[in-house]
Amino acid sequence: MSFNISRINPNQTQVFFHDGRFETLTNEELEEFLLQMGLSDVNETIEQNVTD
Repeated sequence: MSFNISRINPNQTQVFFHDGRFETLTNEELEEFLLQMGLSDVNETIEQNVTD
């Protein structure tokens, strides 16, 4: 699954999926989402585009 992430404020991040969907997640939700995707470094991930 491919996606891009963009921080929109200090506690929210939007996750844009390449199929057109997007979700707005809190920091806690983002951390859980990234763990499910097999990624553990939230700060590093936010600064780059992520593809799987």
